[in-house]
Amino acid sequence: MDEQPLGEWANDREGRRPKRGERRHVPLDGRGEHVARHAPRGMQEWDGHQWVPIGVAEDLATAIQETAAHAAERAARVGLPSFGKLPPAVEPWRPTEVFYRPETN
Repeated sequence: MDEQPLGEWANDREGRRPKRGERRHVPLDGRGEHVARHAPRGMQEWDGHQWVPIGVAEDLATAIQETAAHAAERAARVGLPSFGKLPPAVEPWRPTEVFYRPETN
């Protein structure tokens, strides 16, 4: 893997970090958000160093409504790898001997 200069890495990292005031929602029961859509969600805000709790939303729909703009900004900041830099796919495994199933009568 190519080494990235420290200054360049720091700039990339800063670009991926949340912005101050950005909000997100998390399930309060520790399960995935797709499991209980009607369960309350904790609302959190980034204060520059950590996620701080700021309130509770009634359900997933309300939480998404409150954090939709922040989620779109966060998705735009995360860079995706270009397809030219992905490693080539390996050849599928093939058995070395031909296998014939015995006939049953």
